[in-house]
Amino acid sequence: MERTLSIIKPDAVSKGVMGKIIDRFEREGLKIVAMKMVKLTKEEAKAFYSVHRDKPFFDSLTDFMSSGPVVVMVLEGEKAIERNREIMGATNPKDAAPGTLRHQFATDVEKNAVHGSDAPETAQREIAFFFSEQELVRLT
Repeated sequence: MERTLSIIKPDAVSKGVMGKIIDRFEREGLKIVAMKMVKLTKEEAKAFYSVHRDKPFFDSLTDFMSSGPVVVMVLEGEKAIERNREIMGATNPKDAAPGTLRHQFATDVEKNAVHGSDAPETAQREIAFFFSEQELVRLT
C-alpha cells in the first residue's frame, strides 16, 4: 500500500466542495488515513513549497495557500500517488481531462482546487510536514 498527501486548497474550501472532493477519492477506492483542516501561515506555506522558492510564482502561490483554510489528507491505496494525480487532472484546468477534480473545480493554474504529492519521496516529506506518525491510522 502506498500513501500520498492531498490538499484541498483554499479556493475549493471557500466554494464548499470539500465533500465532493473527499467523496470522489473514496469512490475511487482511496482510503483516508488522516485528515484535518488547517490555516497555513505565510511562513508555513513558504516552508511547504520551498522546492519552488526560486520560481516566479512562489510568492503568489504562498500568498494563496495562506489565504484561507485548507484540508490536508493522507490517502492510502495501491498506486495512491499515481491514482490521486489522475483523479486531480492536469495542473492547468484548461488542460485537465473532463471528470477530473481540476476540470470540475479549478479556476486557473494557481487556484486549481487540489494538491497531490508527485513521488514517493515527496509524499513522505509532505505527509511528515502535516502529520505525526500517531495521527496516521492503520486501516488494514
